[in-house]
Amino acid sequence: MLTITQALHDQIVAHARKDHPDEACGVVAGPAGTDRPERFVPMLNAARSPTFYEFDSADLLKLYRDLDDRDEDPVVIYHSHTATEAYPSRTDISYANEPGAHYVLVSTADTDDAGPFQFRSFRIVEGEVTEEEVRVVPAY
Repeated sequence: MLTITQALHDQIVAHARKDHPDEACGVVAGPAGTDRPERFVPMLNAARSPTFYEFDSADLLKLYRDLDDRDEDPVVIYHSHTATEAYPSRTDISYANEPGAHYVLVSTADTDDAGPFQFRSFRIVEGEVTEEEVRVVPAY
């Protein structure tokens, strides 16, 4: 189960809506070994595409150095789908290389600024996708 604060949930959704019609992407870091998302790190979609996301390689290197310096893990790796449901695509599954991370997908398909959206979390390990419950809490 992914437990995430309302504030972090809202930041992820706001980023997905802001970048629409392109896919948004980013990370929520947390203290190493805790499985507790705490620090919102929006990233630039280097692909600038409505159907694909890609972290900029320089930004990704900087992120992992920063995580090491802060003794953090990428607890949540998120991105949006702009025209399909919030479920990992074959490409998403092939690029999932953090077996301990929660992979959050937000679908902004058929929505407006205030409209409905899907917010789902998955574990992706060795190509196997398992959906998990998301619990949004006011604070930890």
